[in-house]
Amino acid sequence: MTVYICSLKTDAPQSIPADGAYHIVRFPFGSGESYDAHNMHQAAQPDGYTVTNWATDDRAGLIWPSTAGWGQLYAMIQWADGSYTELRDRFARDPLNLSTGYDSTATDHRPPSAGMQCFTKGHGLFTAVGTPLALLVSHNDSAARNLVLAEFKLAIHI
Repeated sequence: MTVYICSLKTDAPQSIPADGAYHIVRFPFGSGESYDAHNMHQAAQPDGYTVTNWATDDRAGLIWPSTAGWGQLYAMIQWADGSYTELRDRFARDPLNLSTGYDSTATDHRPPSAGMQCFTKGHGLFTAVGTPLALLVSHNDSAARNLVLAEFKLAIHI
C-alpha cells in the first residue's frame, strides 16, 4: 500500500469574522509547510490559478489530492479567547465551487471548553483528482475572533 500525505500547519493568527458563515482556514506555501512531497498544496494550483498572498487568498486553504483513493482528513484547531457560546468546524470538498460543487462533511458544533479552545478531528472520505479539500471554521461571537493555531492533514491510501 502507498500513502500520499499532505500536512499543513500555521501559527499565524487568522481573523474569523462574526458573520455566522464558515471560512476557509488558510495555510502558507513553501518553507512554511510541514510536508507536501506529493504537491497537493502549491501556490500554482492544478486549475492554472496562482496564489500570490496565502494570508488573504482562500485558495491557500485548499489541498488538491494528487491521486484518487481513501483519504483520512485530520485537523487541529486552537481559538483565541472570546465570548462565543459555539465554535464550529467542518471539512469540505470543493468549498469554492471550482469543480464538482461544494459538499461539506464532518461538521461539528461545540460549546467552548474550560480553558483554552483546542479541538482535534478526523474523518475519512474518498478523494478525487481535481476536487480540492479544505478545513472551514466559524463561531457565534459578536466580534471577529482569531484562530491562533491550525493544522490540516490528508493521508490518501492507494
